[in-house]
Amino acid sequence: MLKQKDKEKSVENKLNVVFKDKGVLHRALLHRSFLNENPEELESNERLEFLGDAILEFIVSEHLYERFPSEDEGHLTALRSKLVNTTSLATVATELGLGESLYLSRGEEKSGGRQNTGLLANTTEAIIGAIYLDQGLESTKKFVFDYITRKVPQVVQKSLKDAKSLLQEYVQASGFAAPVYRTVSETGPDHAKNFLVEVIVGKNPFAQGSGLSKQVAAQNAAEEALAKWKKEPH
Repeated sequence: MLKQKDKEKSVENKLNVVFKDKGVLHRALLHRSFLNENPEELESNERLEFLGDAILEFIVSEHLYERFPSEDEGHLTALRSKLVNTTSLATVATELGLGESLYLSRGEEKSGGRQNTGLLANTTEAIIGAIYLDQGLESTKKFVFDYITRKVPQVVQKSLKDAKSLLQEYVQASGFAAPVYRTVSETGPDHAKNFLVEVIVGKNPFAQGSGLSKQVAAQNAAEEALAKWKKEPH
């Protein structure tokens, strides 16, 4: 486990970025649970996550718009969804080792927070927000290209059906009824709620996903279910 004083330096090395404002990088690594045990910390990474989410969507949308001039809005939306979903962003966090550098409460850490897919995806968005504030748009675009939009060729080769549609096909082909999606929880302030949605297959909870809307959370739950289904076919 990294010592606290080494966390920011480790992330800078992995990002190959030297932050002018070390405080913004520090905040990007602060999970809200850490504030409960450390009252001297005044702000978690949630605001940076909010900013990073919007900037990421803009950068990826612009990239796809310019790269695929003949594709319609539906196709571009499906591509973007594949690139910026929870699983994809959590993979970026894993590549960068962000889980080890997070500031978490003892309880969050014991419950596996450093490997939590949703938490890791949120941290990637917070890092993007931090890079944008500290380094500017061009540096942020470089980061997004290096870790996200460079994966466009692989994504294009795969089916662009949304995860819910694909999951339904797999499930029904195995003799089950269509999956059911249930909202498990809603957390956060009204302007930035986070939804946790569970997908039920054959009357049993099968996978969960989180997002800033029920629709996004359901898609992310379907993504998780698809990955699980392919590993453990029924």
